[in-house]
Amino acid sequence: MATRYENGRVPGWYWAAALAALVWNGFGCFMYLTQVGMDPAEMARLPEVQQEVWRAMPAWAVGAYAIAVWAGLLGAIGLLLRRRWARLAFAASLAGVVVQFGWSFLGSRILAAMGPSALAFPAFIFLVVALLLWLSAVATKRGWLR
Repeated sequence: MATRYENGRVPGWYWAAALAALVWNGFGCFMYLTQVGMDPAEMARLPEVQQEVWRAMPAWAVGAYAIAVWAGLLGAIGLLLRRRWARLAFAASLAGVVVQFGWSFLGSRILAAMGPSALAFPAFIFLVVALLLWLSAVATKRGWLR
């Protein structure tokens, strides 16, 4: 299997993955905007432990959340535009994920209140971002990104 597509064409699965990355990260941005835009009535409808965690979240952790989702969206756009900077955007997104969830699990009582099951979705998010970073590295190596 050739590692470089000299004619500049990339396989169809690449475009499917890039489009899925755009949808995934677009949803992440929507969730971020939903969280930071919550009014007191919306916050009151959340489980008590989630309210406590979100109220206690320091500005730097909210900033890490913003970096995670917006850099991820930028990385997905970079994949669709076939730009090398997508890799840097996904690296920033992964760093944001690590900082944000690092605070959530080390600086709050979410694990004590919800147990190990609270790790499942954040672990999945970490895995997806890591795979997107890997994809951008492979795409760069194969000459799909310029």
